[in-house]
Amino acid sequence: MKRTTTRLKELLARRTATPMPGAANAMFARVIEDLGFEAVYVTGAGIANMYLGVPDIGLTTLTEIADHIAPIADAIEIPMLVDADTGFGNALNMMRTVKVMERAGAAGIQIEDQVFPKKCGHFAGKDVIAIDEMVQKVKAAVDTRKDQNFQIVARTDSRAVLGIDAAIERAQLLIEAGADATFVEAPLNEQELARIARELKIPQFANIVFGGRTPDLGRDKLAAMGFGAVLYANAALQASIKATQDVLGALQRDGSLAAVGDRLAGFAERQRTVKKDDYDALEQRYRVGAATPGLAARTVKE
Repeated sequence: MKRTTTRLKELLARRTATPMPGAANAMFARVIEDLGFEAVYVTGAGIANMYLGVPDIGLTTLTEIADHIAPIADAIEIPMLVDADTGFGNALNMMRTVKVMERAGAAGIQIEDQVFPKKCGHFAGKDVIAIDEMVQKVKAAVDTRKDQNFQIVARTDSRAVLGIDAAIERAQLLIEAGADATFVEAPLNEQELARIARELKIPQFANIVFGGRTPDLGRDKLAAMGFGAVLYANAALQASIKATQDVLGALQRDGSLAAVGDRLAGFAERQRTVKKDDYDALEQRYRVGAATPGLAARTVKE
């Protein structure tokens, strides 16, 4: 099987607006893979929300993100693109970020040009660093990766600060710095999305946030425009919040799950999702006293 870095690169190069749902943990990543998606996006906002219970305002650290992506990489075989925020500092911090993310199993990272501490791309009150500084951070990331297919996705949040023209110009400079793909965050309408895909010549990302600033045009339209991938970064998270509120709300109200049993995965489905049968088979294979081909014959000779 091809390395996940190569598979992610090829997936983006197809320009078919491949949907990449977001996962904040290995369980969500397993569900995404099980449903047949070709790649997963590890969402920084999701980790901030689910792990720390805080908003996406730059409170997570590099090591906390790495501690989440290593078990995700162990749990799935599809490529994993990781939200690395601002690289957690300057160009030197970016170098360490790339090393840590590669070791942890990422197939690529997304880095952005916000002032630290960053905010969710669909929040108000963002600001961006000077483009020269961001260019150097992208160059540092490109120079540091060991696997040349490890994808460096450079995001600009300047649409909300400087306007769409400046955002596209910034993205072009990030392409010249060596980014493998770019990501103009939070365009406001179909016309802006079309401009991004038309004017920037390497694979592009769109980010669809339910209730956010960018309209959800659907995969067919975004593929026709030529987008490489579409992030649904927190669809699973938002669904889980709603489902948890509904189920536990019923439990609080009724003292029973009887009214919401159809909202729960069964015990067997839960075990299937985490591949318990595979672990049962491994337990049998390596149990004490299990037959090992050739071992008995060697033991007799000895």
